[in-house]
Amino acid sequence: MGLLDGKVALITGAARGIGKAIALKYAAEGADVAFTDLVINEAAQQTVAEIEAFGHKVKAYASNAADFEQTQQVVAEVAAEFGHIDILVNNAGITKDGLVMRMSEQQWDAVIAVNLKSAFNFIHAIVPIMARQRGGSIINMASIAGQMGNPGQVNYASSKAGLIAMAKSVAKEMGARGIRANAIAPGFIVSDMTNALPDAVKEEYLKQIPLHRGGTPEDIANAALFLGSELSSYISGQVIAVNGALYC
Repeated sequence: MGLLDGKVALITGAARGIGKAIALKYAAEGADVAFTDLVINEAAQQTVAEIEAFGHKVKAYASNAADFEQTQQVVAEVAAEFGHIDILVNNAGITKDGLVMRMSEQQWDAVIAVNLKSAFNFIHAIVPIMARQRGGSIINMASIAGQMGNPGQVNYASSKAGLIAMAKSVAKEMGARGIRANAIAPGFIVSDMTNALPDAVKEEYLKQIPLHRGGTPEDIANAALFLGSELSSYISGQVIAVNGALYC
């Protein structure tokens, strides 16, 4: 028996990285999985194959999460294909870093659209489905940057802070319908992006982390499993920090 037996999860931006780790964790715990990415390329097909190996239904959807109409269509297609949607993970995100005085309007708009507006798009489309079901779990992938800020990331930090506020607001609005909404705020997570940083930069980060290691996508997936399952049935409107005590 898995923690998510009989559940259907929809995860945005899950062809690779943290989103993929969550998708695999959910499948391992019994869930059928629908996921989106901007294009369904070889990486997305590989993710499909890995989820299928668990013996559960999976389908990948090409979607620009920042596009309201596309999102409405994708959510309708997932609901029709899978019959219901029990968990939504808003994981799609990008970075376009720069100091605020040099940041272009395009850098600001792109990050806000993909990181923040996309979550609104999916929540707007999925809440009526979950309301009819009288239950559901919404998880916004925020960041430590949204809690403490970060130089050179005013756009990214603002979008992630917005995801936290969005989860809290949706939790208050939709609790009476049995819908929970929470956020996960990862800290320094070992990934292709962080592996590309100079060694000196990585060492400086690790010095500041009391647990003296970076997090892994699996660490985030474990938190997402908790929030998606009935283990967290009385937890809503909260932020789960997964940062090794870097910020607390």
